[in-house]
Amino acid sequence: MQGFIDSLLATTTTGLSRELAYLGGMIGFGALVVFGFILPMAGITSWLERRVWAKIQSRVGPNRVGPGGFLQWLADGLKNLLKEDVIPEAADPTLFRLAPYIVVAGFVAAFVAIPFAGSLIIADLNIGILYISAVTSLVVVGILMAGWSSNNRWSMLGGIRSASQIISYEIPAGLSVFPVVLLSGTLSMQGIIENQGWAPVDWHMFHSPFTLAAFLMSYIALLAEGNRTPFDLPEAESELVAGFATEYSGMRSLLFFLAEWGNLYVIGAIMATLFMGGWQVPAFTDNVVLLTVAQFGMFFAKTYFWVFVAMWIRATLPRVRVDQLMSLCWKYMVPIAMVNMFGTALVMVVIPEGSRLMSYALCGLMLFGLVRFGRRVNYHLKRSRRYDTVGAIMPV
Repeated sequence: MQGFIDSLLATTTTGLSRELAYLGGMIGFGALVVFGFILPMAGITSWLERRVWAKIQSRVGPNRVGPGGFLQWLADGLKNLLKEDVIPEAADPTLFRLAPYIVVAGFVAAFVAIPFAGSLIIADLNIGILYISAVTSLVVVGILMAGWSSNNRWSMLGGIRSASQIISYEIPAGLSVFPVVLLSGTLSMQGIIENQGWAPVDWHMFHSPFTLAAFLMSYIALLAEGNRTPFDLPEAESELVAGFATEYSGMRSLLFFLAEWGNLYVIGAIMATLFMGGWQVPAFTDNVVLLTVAQFGMFFAKTYFWVFVAMWIRATLPRVRVDQLMSLCWKYMVPIAMVNMFGTALVMVVIPEGSRLMSYALCGLMLFGLVRFGRRVNYHLKRSRRYDTVGAIMPV
C-alpha cells in the first residue's frame, strides 16, 4: 500500500495534489480494510469462538446454517438488523444512540497503524503504538456513555466498572510497551518489526527474562482492557444482567459485540508486532507480490493464534471478582511491569548487543512449556473421546 501511494505521488506535481492523492489512497485502503477485512473477520470470529467453546465444553455449537454452521454469523447479523431498535423512554436519546458508534470508531481507528505486511499499512505513523493505545481508549468513553445514558442502575454500574478497569489496566499495558521501545528505539509499528528477525531467537519476547515477562503482562492487560473473560466485569450477566448493554437491542447491541470480537484481532496484532517479529519471513523470493502475501500470511497466523488463546481462556476460566481484578492490577501487574522496564534497561547497559545464549535458553524454555501443554491437551482429548464412547453405550 505504501509503495502504491508513493508511485501515485510521483505522478503529481503540486503540493496540494500530492496531499489529496495521499489522502485518497489512505481512504481507499482504509475502506477496503474496514469492509473487506474487519467486518467479515469479526463475524467469522464470532462463529469460530462458539465452535471452539462447544469443542472444549463437549457441546454442539452452531451447526445448522451453512456447512458446519459457518453462515451463522451472517444470519445473526441479518436478524439483529431486522430487530426493533428500542430506546428506553427515560434514557438520554442522543447519547444512547451515539455510544455504540464511538465504541466501534475506537477499535476501527486502531487498524490505521497495524502493519499487515511490509508494504500493507494504512499509515506508518512514527508514534504508531502510542496512537493505538490512545484511540482504543475511546472504547471506554463509549461504554461509559452507554451506561450513563441508559438510566439503568445495572448499566451505570457496568459503565463505571469498565472505566475503572480499562483506565487501571492501561498502566501495566503501557509499561509493558516500554521494554520493546527501549530495544527498538522507535514507536513506529513497522520500525519495531524491522528491529526483529523472522527466527524466534531474534524476537523481542526472547531477548531477556524481563521482556518475556513483559510479553505475559501485556497480554493479560490487553485482555482486561478488551473486557474479555475472566475480566468481563462490565457485562457480567450473573451480576448486572448485561451491564452497559442491558438496554440496547437490534443492531446497536450487535455493534458492541462487533467491537469486542474485532478487538481480539487488534490484541493479537499488538502482541505479534511488539514481541513476535510481526510479518518477518525468510527472504525466499524477490517477487514483491509473493513476498507480501507470505508476510500477510505470517502476520495473520501469529495474530490469530492469540485470538484462539483468548477463546480458550474464555471457555475455561471463571470470572474474577471486582476486588480481585483491581488487586491483580495495582498490587502485582504494575510493580512487575516496572521491574520489567528497568530490568530491560539494565540488560541493555550490561549486554548492549544482547545474549544469544539467553535467547536460545528462553526459546527452549518456551518450547518445553508448549510441549507439556500439548501433551496435557492430547491426554484430555483422548479421555473425552473415551468418555463419549462409553457414554454412548452406557448412558449415565
